[in-house]
Amino acid sequence: MKKLTSIVAMSTLLAVAAQAQTTWNVSLWGKQRAFTENVEKLAQLVEQKTNGDFKLNISYGGLSKSKENLDGISIGAFEMAQFCSFYHKGKNPTITVTELPFSKDVTLAQVAKISQEVYKHPTVVKDLARWNATLLMPTPLPQYNIVSKSDDLNSLEDFKGLRVRGPGGIMGVLGKLGAIKTGVPFSEVRQAMNSGVIDGASFAPHAHLATKSYKVGNWATTNLNLGSANCPVVVNTEALDSLSKKNKEALLGSVDEALEYYVANYEKTTKKYEAELAESGLKLVTFTPEQTAKLSELSQSVNSEWIKQYSKKFKSQELFDYTKNLFNK
Repeated sequence: MKKLTSIVAMSTLLAVAAQAQTTWNVSLWGKQRAFTENVEKLAQLVEQKTNGDFKLNISYGGLSKSKENLDGISIGAFEMAQFCSFYHKGKNPTITVTELPFSKDVTLAQVAKISQEVYKHPTVVKDLARWNATLLMPTPLPQYNIVSKSDDLNSLEDFKGLRVRGPGGIMGVLGKLGAIKTGVPFSEVRQAMNSGVIDGASFAPHAHLATKSYKVGNWATTNLNLGSANCPVVVNTEALDSLSKKNKEALLGSVDEALEYYVANYEKTTKKYEAELAESGLKLVTFTPEQTAKLSELSQSVNSEWIKQYSKKFKSQELFDYTKNLFNK
């Protein structure tokens, strides 16, 4: 009888513990890499700070396709996800502002701070609220550069007809030089370059490493400085609001530390990419001050078009000026 009582008591304790534990499903894609280390570190910190009472269950592609992560968040299919704004700029037009070509060579730590401030802007908060989403933290990326299999790039005119995979801001500028924005799934980039479906890809270092674009490339740019992608981590707002005070503090209070870890780790990735480029023997294209000035001039036109495009949907000029000021600081 005593043994039976003990078993019942133990079962009750386990049931209570199970109810007390909170598990969030997190939708990522691909595999663990430099791009996902902010989420991986966040999960580690949250579990440590709550003694295992709050866990982030990270899935790489098992919950949703990358371009459907925001939709999944909106219906509560999972509690946290990462996505890139240029995947569906019509769904999140406000945060595409950080993808515009501000022609500023800023550090990853500065990119993180800029994005965090943009995420707090009332216009941005309202935009994401349509998806029942709260922006939790950025995935800061350095300036994108191109690796291409095409003939040598000797002048800006050589961009004409070049089929490139890349985000909106960069391709907006290069499009004015005659480059053609081409959509190819991330996992198929190297094969597409190798087969001639596309001529090149504009990526951050981690993505060039992941796709090994440089293995089939002929040249690579070193100082394009036309921006990068905005790939935030978002949470379902209702799920965030339902967290206990302790768990919410653990989550929000771990963001800065997760980002610091991410930045330090990514800088190693950048060095690794530079080493791979040097070993590959690709021709490195460094734009002259005159060419950079021309790209900057075209950037102003792209920025103006963005402001005009969204002026009737939200205060695009105000949001642009706010973001520009952050970059200037």
